[in-house]
Amino acid sequence: MINSLDRHLMIPEYLVSFSPDAVSAEEVDCIIIGIGVAGLRAAIEMKGMSVLIACKESTFDSSSYNAQGGIAVALSPLDSPEKHLRDTLAVGCGLNDPEAVKILVNEGIKRVEELISWGVRFDRENSSFHFTRESAHSVNRILHAQGDSTGREIIQVLLSKVKGIPGIRIKENLFLIDLVGSDGEIQGALFFDRKLNKLLYVAARKVLLASGGIGQLYQETTNPSAITGDLQSALIRKGGVLTDIEFYQFHPTTLYLAGAPRFLISESVRGEGGTLVDRNGDPFMEQYHRLKDLAPRDIVSRAIVDYMKRTGAPNVFLDLKRIPASRIKQRFPQIYRFCLKYGLDITRDPIPVRPAAHYSMGGIRTDKEGRTSLVNLFACGEVACTGVHGANRLASNSLLEGLVFGARAGSAIRREAAGTVRRAVRAYYVKERRGLLIDSYDLRRSVKSLMWKNVGIERDEPGLKEALRRFTNWTRYAFSAELSDTNGWEAQNMLILGIAMAKAALRRRESRGAHFRRDWPETDDANWNRHQDITREDLIADS
Repeated sequence: MINSLDRHLMIPEYLVSFSPDAVSAEEVDCIIIGIGVAGLRAAIEMKGMSVLIACKESTFDSSSYNAQGGIAVALSPLDSPEKHLRDTLAVGCGLNDPEAVKILVNEGIKRVEELISWGVRFDRENSSFHFTRESAHSVNRILHAQGDSTGREIIQVLLSKVKGIPGIRIKENLFLIDLVGSDGEIQGALFFDRKLNKLLYVAARKVLLASGGIGQLYQETTNPSAITGDLQSALIRKGGVLTDIEFYQFHPTTLYLAGAPRFLISESVRGEGGTLVDRNGDPFMEQYHRLKDLAPRDIVSRAIVDYMKRTGAPNVFLDLKRIPASRIKQRFPQIYRFCLKYGLDITRDPIPVRPAAHYSMGGIRTDKEGRTSLVNLFACGEVACTGVHGANRLASNSLLEGLVFGARAGSAIRREAAGTVRRAVRAYYVKERRGLLIDSYDLRRSVKSLMWKNVGIERDEPGLKEALRRFTNWTRYAFSAELSDTNGWEAQNMLILGIAMAKAALRRRESRGAHFRRDWPETDDANWNRHQDITREDLIADS
């Protein structure tokens, strides 16, 4: 019997309820969906092509733009690509693709030097670049800009570069409703233009997905509000493959104040001397790992959760008293100003922090040039899974990954687009229909709460099964709802990915990297030192 989830995944038109007069159409050589580091760097390789960069919200609303800590690269005289590779593999817990990591650490040097030549101003001390250290790095190798505004500096330079290339357009407020195509071949994309309140169908030779992760699936997250996994869900509906989706990284330190946004407190704060303490000001990380505050992120996050459980505290604190006040203001100006708005002077006040959802190691399965399992469809950046991170990401490798694999995907698209037939623009619409009315906001809140509780930092079989049971029940009416707005479509996308993550986490009966099972706390190399794919058929099975 075909259930509601099956119908939804097989018939993407169920997402849409618009009449033909509300549809416009155009065609380009390539659509890039996403405007972070990966998508912009890919676009730079597409000179001579007609390219539309579709941005869900504003040009500056991306995880890349908000990145504080910096970019890891072996440019220091004390560093080498070999050391960077070893650190990345150690954190990845056996699941990295070694060849992908070699590409990252070697080509990354060229990509960063390129940024510098284009005008990115990384911070210096005297005449030399200043390198800082974050969790699990064996040497200081993190470059940063304007203290803690590295992503902002890089994005501004990349945007300037892209805007100078003829044929590339950036359009804001385009929400991806669905990828368009059949029989495993993608021919374009269907968007909702939120500014014009109408549908836009774009035919393309190639489509590049570069929208970031899935952080908004969780109640507590550092990700911008737009990061709801729309592209990952669209891929699943079209029969594509997600890989290692169970490996999700939680950042240990986000600001925890009632009513304040979950603002990220960069790991570089600990790299510069910040210490995690309890409410009495006593450090506690030595109880959990020999590297103390600079242990890998998954270990620090679980340590904080364990400490809060044992003490009944809602949070711990990050104490910066070992860092001179002048240094704090110079090195972390954005963090200093933000906390000051909420009554915290971090030069003297400890920062209340707790973990929050931050980064997806898994994602859309790609090769090393961004090709997915679907013809004409590419992906790069956090939305993709090249195998470079393995089961856990080495801090500050993400911006580097976006640059390296964005450039590779863009170059491959430029080479291959000329030999691809561009489909003629056709009418693409769905007749108006009537369905159930649902409260999309309440559905979103319910998904986020259940993900945080049952598919979060610590997991177990009863919790994951309960999450799947409730998610599946919600699909029976959520996928039959009458929807014509982004809130409803996002809620459906989040529900699809919630099922995907819970199923992947339930199947992996071990703990490895960022995936921790209370009921399977040991790493099982004999059975689980391997990647795990999730497809549409996996979601439908046993739903």
